[in-house]
Amino acid sequence: MEFLPEKIEEYSINYTTKESELLLELNRETWAKVMIPRMLSGHLQGRLLSMLSKMIEAKTIVEIGTYTGYSALCLAEGLSKNGILHTIDINEENIAFADKYFQRSIYKNQINQHKGNAVNVLPNIKEKIQLVFIDADKKNYSNYYNLVFDKLEVGGYIIADNVLWSGKVLEKNMDEETKALDNYNKLVHADKRVENILLAVRDGLMICRKISE
Repeated sequence: MEFLPEKIEEYSINYTTKESELLLELNRETWAKVMIPRMLSGHLQGRLLSMLSKMIEAKTIVEIGTYTGYSALCLAEGLSKNGILHTIDINEENIAFADKYFQRSIYKNQINQHKGNAVNVLPNIKEKIQLVFIDADKKNYSNYYNLVFDKLEVGGYIIADNVLWSGKVLEKNMDEETKALDNYNKLVHADKRVENILLAVRDGLMICRKISE
């Protein structure tokens, strides 16, 4: 399923700031060598993540699901001068692929890769967080939300990808992943400690801002 009509996506990209040469190379290599390359954030969503990150100027960003590193590099563009981005992935091949590009970027000393299940890794991150990006196994989205919420500063943001799941959230008979995403959307929307918007960019981004403890 295409996320946007091809001509509309092309028009949007034509009027969006270009991705860097490094990101362009990463994008191309992902599509050439990695299974399910559509999981990549890509140019349009990547520029959105970069823009949001720059607005926040976070000291600490946590990314759950590194994949090939495209979104991490986009988010790192908005880090404060001494900021750190923690990115977590369980797949060794993804970690190695991403690290190859991290080491070539100006953010190489600001990106901290973690190998393992995020449910186990997140409790070890002690800093206060200003921005979280969730793009990992869908069944654990709600668990990730609950694990990071107390670490998130008031005024901080949680962004979750794929929350429309190719439109499957509208179906009556949902599979387990779709149910998990639908439950996540309901969890965030019902949480009075946040304000939220479900943005229909690519496969859907649920963006929420913490307004109280």
